[in-house]
Amino acid sequence: MTAVPPPDAHQFKLGSCTVTVIKDGASVMDNPWEIFGSNQAPDTVRKLLEQNLLPTEKLVNSYTPAIIDTGFDVIVVDTGIGAAGRARGLGRFREGLKAVGYTPEQVTVVALTHLHGDHIGGLMEDGVPAFPNARYVAGEIEYGFWTDKAREGTPAEGGQKSVLANVVPFAEKMTFLRDGDQIVSGMTAMLAPGHTPGHLVFHLESDGKQLVMTGDTANHYILSVGRPDWEVRFDVDKTQAAKTRRRIFDMIAADRIPFLGFHMPFPAVGFVEKQPEGFRYIPKTYQFDL
Repeated sequence: MTAVPPPDAHQFKLGSCTVTVIKDGASVMDNPWEIFGSNQAPDTVRKLLEQNLLPTEKLVNSYTPAIIDTGFDVIVVDTGIGAAGRARGLGRFREGLKAVGYTPEQVTVVALTHLHGDHIGGLMEDGVPAFPNARYVAGEIEYGFWTDKAREGTPAEGGQKSVLANVVPFAEKMTFLRDGDQIVSGMTAMLAPGHTPGHLVFHLESDGKQLVMTGDTANHYILSVGRPDWEVRFDVDKTQAAKTRRRIFDMIAADRIPFLGFHMPFPAVGFVEKQPEGFRYIPKTYQFDL
């Protein structure tokens, strides 16, 4: 067999909306303790992984953009890595979007939780906009941070170059969001800083049903959701990121709201239960089917 199967996709109803998650790809990373729990002893991280029946020396990081179809709008939430990742088997969101029956031209809104490369890489395709009829929304603080010349000559310079190439061309079509701003009817932005200075989460409500799209608030279902106070290498402000994880997942747990996390195990949707050291991740099964 030489045919390559389409990317993994999963679809469910949330009120009158249809939510589709597409697996943009996954990568294997070595030495998990260098990424998660960098303020912990490596053996502490290894022990937690072992307790959860996970490999101790490697982890798998998945990337999961989403499509929200309200019946009026087709909203893409984050765009994946795009063409830059295809040599590594990544950047498959556009392919997956077509496989589930949408065309790029049907997308009316592209909503970005933040401006890291694995979320904005799919904005352009062959040098032209990947979603030619869409309007774009991103955080005001986030955009200002990445386009500031102060990033030049710092560790953030690579990220800035990605933003200049992939996001700045859309500035005239972009609405810059603040905390509480509405994206479309029923979908609002909530400021959740730390991973990046202007990171956003999106709250969707339809016919009394809710979903929170948490972006990179937490990047691993055990090492980050389970231990929200552990430092994460990718977080710009590690102290703020930990406070934000506590705040967002406290809300999700208290209100029993499902969430869609960009790096959670596919299909990246689940619930959390509060525990003494953090939160227990409960993957979605048939809750949306009944």
